[in-house]
Amino acid sequence: MSEIFSVDSTLPNSYIEIRDFLCNKLNDLIKSNKDIVFLCIGSDRSTGDSLGPLVGYKLNFISRNNIHIYGSLENPIHSQNLSQFIDKIYSNFKDPYVIAIDACLGKLNTIGKVFIQEKPIKPGLAMNKNLPSVGDLSITGIVNISGNFEFLVLQNTKLHTVMSLADCISKGIYHFILKSLDNNPKYFNNTLDTINCL
Repeated sequence: MSEIFSVDSTLPNSYIEIRDFLCNKLNDLIKSNKDIVFLCIGSDRSTGDSLGPLVGYKLNFISRNNIHIYGSLENPIHSQNLSQFIDKIYSNFKDPYVIAIDACLGKLNTIGKVFIQEKPIKPGLAMNKNLPSVGDLSITGIVNISGNFEFLVLQNTKLHTVMSLADCISKGIYHFILKSLDNNPKYFNNTLDTINCL
């Protein structure tokens, strides 16, 4: 059984914990220049399911040879195109390390928490969709409570909860990449405004 890392996205320094976890877990991959793909899954048409596209949107400015971001508000990866994107990733990169990011429903006391596990994610499970599992590592944010009528639950999820999770995850990933580069900014197409918006 894989180790489960969790952090409360509402805490001020939660993104630092995500940064440090990713640094410890992925340090050898960074050193070997292995392709790392962040696959941000979800829909921009449902508040509760928009976590992945929001994270992708916030990380869109990152430019580094072996760090790749797929999925954003402009080009979301959802149930209709997930399989094509998976095929595209594995045809473009040789043995990539895929980190899948998605929203999840959970228990009341887990809403707003981020969970990271070294195992694939099963997108669309709450909606009873038969989608392929994906990811060597999964990052999930609990956006609302699971139970009956998941579609309505996702549609009526608080945007504040989703945004807090997206901010926490994207800042954690950004600072992981920055730390892994020894604070060398030359790999980024950034401005001060872009970084501050995270």
